[in-house]
Order: sequence, then structure tokens, then C-alpha cells
Amino acid sequence: MSLELAMISPHTPRICHQDRVPEFQKPMVEAMYEAANVIDSVHPDAIVLVSCHWMSSFFHYVDATDRHKGILTAFECPDLITDVPYDHPGDSALATQFVEAGKAAGLSVVGINDPTYVWDYGTVVPLRYLLKRKDIPVVDLSVCWAASLEETVEWGKAIGEVIRNSQKRIVFVASGALAHNLGRRPDLWPNLTEQTLDREFCNHLVNGDRTSALEMLPSYVRAAGVESGGRHVAMLLGVLQSDFRGVLHGYGPSSGSGNPVLTICHAS
Repeated sequence: MSLELAMISPHTPRICHQDRVPEFQKPMVEAMYEAANVIDSVHPDAIVLVSCHWMSSFFHYVDATDRHKGILTAFECPDLITDVPYDHPGDSALATQFVEAGKAAGLSVVGINDPTYVWDYGTVVPLRYLLKRKDIPVVDLSVCWAASLEETVEWGKAIGEVIRNSQKRIVFVASGALAHNLGRRPDLWPNLTEQTLDREFCNHLVNGDRTSALEMLPSYVRAAGVESGGRHVAMLLGVLQSDFRGVLHGYGPSSGSGNPVLTICHAS
């Protein structure tokens, strides 16, 4: 079974409500619906999602709650995301395996099981588009700011090992932008240099060139200001070990950030 699919997904606040998506982001949303069809086609037993907006200071957190239910008002943008309900099952057994694997690898990993914890919009927003079935269990992961890119890759490797040994069909989602030097105009694109770097990084994933993506990542993070210091994609690259190929379904702007919709599956 193991890793059936991985992807990078946007979570920009203006797409939270389908009926309010601005024209310049509608192609991005259409690409997310394409990705939802790909996810649905692999019949996943669980979604594992790392969100750039679950920013933890010192620990890699794993949400091991049995049910994720709440109402989100995003503290960063309460005018755009207000009173948004969500309700998804969790997978405490899988989450606990991730925690144990991380600790065994010598990493600072903590599991939380708290039904009062409220999800961030980097988790809630993509799931509103990517899941055609709302009964698929979700395990949510933080990005740890004390962790280097190298440590985050190692954490991804530990997660990937659990996934590869699982009897469950699992989809791994890295929720976040690439270039992320923000500006105040919502329809602002990254500059041409940043867009070029985004495309090059995406091409490495499309071509299954994990080695080049890893080599590029540190300087790319500095040059393009990649969201969360690139930790969400570092974790993704840790999870990806075997031969793979990707499909870039779309790429769009949000206040100066570059947002790919990119799915990755085993090479045939």
C-alpha cells in the first residue's frame, strides 16, 4: 500500500470560500479540483498534511486527535476566513507511529491529542478542495522553526518510512507556497527571478529529480523567500525516496507568492 500520492497545495485565504474566489485565482482552484480527482482515484485511507501555518517553535508536532472538529477564524486574516466549520476524522494510531519514528530517529517530536485545538487555515483551506470524500482520516503536522532544512528532511524520512511500512494507502500533502516575498496587492505575482526559481524547482519534482531538488533547496529558499523557510517541501523531499514523477496542474499568485498545484506519484 504505502505512499500512493504526494503533492504541494496552495492554501491562500482568498480561495477559502468557493463563491468568493477572485478571477485571478480561479485557475488555481480549477487545478486543485484536478488534484482532488487524482487523490480520489488512489482511494486513500489517510491524508497526512504539513501546514506552513502550524508554526511550532521547538518541536515537530503531530496531531493525534481522533476527530478534528471546530470553527476557524484565522487570526491573520479574520476578514477573509471567519466562522469556517470543519469536521474530519483523525488517525491516532498512524499519528502515534509518526511520533515514535521521529523519537527513534533522535528528533524532537511531540504528539498532541486535544480536541479543543483549532486547526490553522493552511490545513483547513486545501482540504475544502482536495477531499471529495470527507470521511478520510487526516493527520496534521507542524513546521518547526528551530529545525534546519536538513533536520526537517530527516523528519520527512522518518515519516516516509512509517508510510512505506503501512498497510494503508496514504497521501502526503505539503500545504504552502514556494516564493513568498509578500506584497499588499492580492493579485501580485512573484518577480520574474522568483517565478523562474519556482518553475525550476517544480520541474525537478515533475522529472523525479529528488537529488537536484535537495541540492537547490537551501539557496532557493534564500533567493525566493520560500514559505516557512522551505520546511514543508524539505519534509516532502524526505518522504519521497523511491522513483517518482510529478504533474504541475497549475501555478498562481497571491500577494507576491507563487502557488503551485503539483501532484507526485510513483514512476510507472
